[in-house]
Amino acid sequence: MRPCMVIDLDRMDRNIDLVTQSLKQGGKHYRIVEKSLPSHALIDYVARRAGTKRLMSFHQPFLNIDAEIFPDFDILMGKPLPVQSAALFYKQLKGSFDPSRQLQWLIDTPERMQQYLALAKGLGTRVRANIEIDVGLHRGGVADNATLGRMLELIAANPQQLEFAGFMGYDAHVGFGVPKALGTPQALLAKAMALYQGFVDHARTQYPALWNDRLTLNTGGSPSYKLHEAETLSTEVSTGTALLKPTHYDIETLAAHVPAAFIATPVIKATGPVMIPALDGKSKVFSWWDVNQRETFYIYGGYWLAEYESPKGLQFSGILGHSANQENVTGSPAVGLKTDDQVFLRPAIAEGVLLQFGDLVTLRGGKVQDHWPVYQQTG
Repeated sequence: MRPCMVIDLDRMDRNIDLVTQSLKQGGKHYRIVEKSLPSHALIDYVARRAGTKRLMSFHQPFLNIDAEIFPDFDILMGKPLPVQSAALFYKQLKGSFDPSRQLQWLIDTPERMQQYLALAKGLGTRVRANIEIDVGLHRGGVADNATLGRMLELIAANPQQLEFAGFMGYDAHVGFGVPKALGTPQALLAKAMALYQGFVDHARTQYPALWNDRLTLNTGGSPSYKLHEAETLSTEVSTGTALLKPTHYDIETLAAHVPAAFIATPVIKATGPVMIPALDGKSKVFSWWDVNQRETFYIYGGYWLAEYESPKGLQFSGILGHSANQENVTGSPAVGLKTDDQVFLRPAIAEGVLLQFGDLVTLRGGKVQDHWPVYQQTG
């Protein structure tokens, strides 16, 4: 009776299995991306089916939830957090989760490393630092060996407060965002991994005391995870959105994946042929020449970052503009909708959008199975 986010478990299972089979073939661990799956029940479901206890977190309030609900997980931050956020995490930490063993903070600059060093000294703890490296995406991170050396020197000089945990090289540009004329996904991956190898070689040869076989060499992402089957450098790959496949991820590298997340919302009004304010009855000329304006519907809510999926043939009507209250859509009589029927949309992305509808509604075999709460912006 109101908009909700629906997760089709049968479809998601297929996507999970594609990811785990690919990473198993490449001999890599799988790390779940929390921002794309922001529900503890959803993360737990994926973790159990995929056989992993590795998680990537992105937001301090959610990180505290992760640490409390998944006390035996290994967590890697997916973006550098302001040091004040890290301090608040330690202040609000509950339960048996041990950050000095189970948490890797992502550090992107020498300056941030200094900040986290000061935090560690103040708290009397040791911070595990995973260094963000730029492998061609150019979204920040270490871009040269000189900068990397400054950061590793800080770690080496402060072993009581800092521990080198590995590297994170995100390569979303490999799967999309770069015109094919500038490089195929395979060629872009080769360049990215060559850059990654250069940072690894520098750390291993110049700071051998910091190097060990337990380091996390993280890479990948939903657009590129499949391509990592062949490379042997990384130890783990992260992905989350590929399990749900929103419209922004209708890309070549995810061709085998199927959409598994849908917004469902009821039709609250069905008003017949399009009627334009001020034109009134003269509006019928529009439905005369365009069959897709012969039926008008107002749905509960709207203006989401999403595209109309079912029934086929629905289109947003720009006459009244977007509405987050009751969006106006039109179609031909063939759509067959009436008041109280459901309209389905596919979200464009997963992160953020999944948090807008309250509990996730899960389906199995087309039937409602459960309601899974999403994370709340606490703290």
